[in-house]
Amino acid sequence: MKLVDQTVRTFRVAKVFRENTDKINAIDFSPNGEHLISCGEDDQIVIYDCEKGQQTRTVNSKKYGVDLIHFTHGNNTAIHSSTKVDDTIRYLSLHDNKYLRYFPGHTKKVISLCISPVEDTFLSGALDKTLRLWDLRSPNCQGVMHLSGRPVAAYDPEGLIFAAGVNSESIKLYDLRFFDRGPFITFKLNQEKECDWTGLKFSRDGKTILISTNGSTIRLIDSFHGTPLQTFTGYLNNKGIPIEASFSPDSQFIFSGSTDGRVHVWNSDSGHKVCVLNGDHPGPVQCVQFNPKFMMMASACTNMAFWIPEEPQQP
Repeated sequence: MKLVDQTVRTFRVAKVFRENTDKINAIDFSPNGEHLISCGEDDQIVIYDCEKGQQTRTVNSKKYGVDLIHFTHGNNTAIHSSTKVDDTIRYLSLHDNKYLRYFPGHTKKVISLCISPVEDTFLSGALDKTLRLWDLRSPNCQGVMHLSGRPVAAYDPEGLIFAAGVNSESIKLYDLRFFDRGPFITFKLNQEKECDWTGLKFSRDGKTILISTNGSTIRLIDSFHGTPLQTFTGYLNNKGIPIEASFSPDSQFIFSGSTDGRVHVWNSDSGHKVCVLNGDHPGPVQCVQFNPKFMMMASACTNMAFWIPEEPQQP
């Protein structure tokens, strides 16, 4: 089944999970698409089986809280930032609910966390205006970049380059092998007036970068030249929350949540809105992602919704 405008418009909620008592603040699909992990402000980590459409287990992180959760390269381990005690990043074995390693260093809230698509390294950015590079095998930071403002970061699909969005106005590209030499290119964009950048994502073909914000604007830029390609608006964010925007796996569509509980979809090439999907979310949808391997999408407020397209009617 190919993803085209018509297919996207038929997406319906197939399953709703109501495990969380508070807002879900981050979700992540495993690279093979078989599992989804979420974390919430109720300090719960929930793991779902995407093929069976079931919740498989819940892990509590009452002591440190949990945000920005990501699978590492297996389905049994994850990294996450903390919301209590300190700003250490934690590496968790989901199989037996034990911490494998701690990554201390940030002195203020971590607002960006991303894992390399090809190796056991990850990047973190925090309100202390630093970006840090880590290796899962060592608690010691592998490198620190001091920046002029709040950072958000993303790896390119090959894991050779990373992008740092700084102060909601410039994107700096670094070569991972020589990041200590500084960025090899900087794209200056108009500084956001109404909002802050809260997330960066490369498209899977590596050609574009999606910038999400805590306002009601999403930007798409060319990753080679920094040229602005599209600005997506017309969704509600009246709470100043970081609303996630995501690509479809073929990079053709952009999905975003909104504070009115709906999911908005645009065509990335034309910039036109394709549809607005209503999944009866009772609260703001902060997280939306498309499964990397299967024809399904997940969106989350306090509830987690799994979406699939309707089967075409047989003539």
